[in-house]
Amino acid sequence: MMNGWVIYNGHLAGDAFLQFPEQVKKTGKQKNIKIELVANNHLRNKLTNDGILLEHIKGWELPSFVIFHDKDIALARQLELLGIPVYNSAQSVELCDNKVLMYQQLAKNQLNIPQTVIAPKIFANTSALDLEPFIQLAESFSYPFVIKEGFGSFGEQVYLVHNEKEYMEKVKQIYDRPFVLQEFIESSYGKDIRIFVAGDMVAAALQRSSATDFRANVHLGSNVEKYEATLQEAELALKAAKAVGASYCGVDLLFGRDGEPVVCEVNTNAHVANILKHTGVNVAEPILEHIISEITQ
Repeated sequence: MMNGWVIYNGHLAGDAFLQFPEQVKKTGKQKNIKIELVANNHLRNKLTNDGILLEHIKGWELPSFVIFHDKDIALARQLELLGIPVYNSAQSVELCDNKVLMYQQLAKNQLNIPQTVIAPKIFANTSALDLEPFIQLAESFSYPFVIKEGFGSFGEQVYLVHNEKEYMEKVKQIYDRPFVLQEFIESSYGKDIRIFVAGDMVAAALQRSSATDFRANVHLGSNVEKYEATLQEAELALKAAKAVGASYCGVDLLFGRDGEPVVCEVNTNAHVANILKHTGVNVAEPILEHIISEITQ
C-alpha cells in the first residue's frame, strides 16, 4: 500500500492551515492510499559523518511521497536528498516564497507580468541610506505604483504608493528586506482571479473582488465567487505553474487594460477552503491523481 505524508507547519495548526492536509488524508483513504499528517517540528533533520538522516519523533517509517504544505525549505530539501518525491519541490516552494525570485522566473519564461524592478539589497542598520537610486528606480513608473516585499502572505506586505513622499517613507521602513517596485494594473483595482492548477489541468477558479481595497485577497475581506476561466487565462495559469516547477498551486491573475490576463503571483501553499466552498471541487483529488501517475509511470 502506497503511503504518503502531508507536511504542515507545527506552529500554524489552526483550522485554515489544516483543512488542505485533512482533505488530502480523506481523499487518500478513498483511493486506498495511507496518508499521515506530519508537523514539520515532529521531524529531526540530522547531518552526520554518515550522511543525511530524517527521523519522526514517533519512529514512523519514511513515506513513498510527500505533499509539502509548508515553507520549511531545508526540510523539503532534506526529504529530496533522501530520494523521497516531494510535491511541491523545495525549489518550487523557494521560488514562490520569495516574490523577487518568482518574478525573475516568470520573466525568464516571458510570461505576461506587470513591469517590475528589483530593489537593490541593503543590509540592516545601514548608517546612511542613499535614497537617490530609489528615486531613479521609480522613474520607470508613474504614480501610483505597487511595492511588494519578497516575503509576505495574505496581501499584507503589498503597498500602493501615490507619490514620492509615500514611496520614500515605505523605502525607509523596508529597505533591508527584499522587495520589488511594480506597475499598478489599474484595470484590475480590487479584483483578480485565483486559478488552482493540479498537474497539467485547471482544477477550479474563483474571482475575488473588493470595493474598498486595491488588493483582492480574501484575508482582507474580499467577496468570492465561482469563475469560469477563459482559455487564455487557463493557458497562462498553466504556463506560470510550469515556469516555477509547481505540481499544484494557486495562480493569481489580474485583468489587464485590454482584458488580457496578467500574472500577479503563484502560490505553492494556497488555501483551498474557498475553492471547495464556492466550486465544490476537492482539489486533493486531482493532486493525488497527478502524484500517483508520476510515481507509478
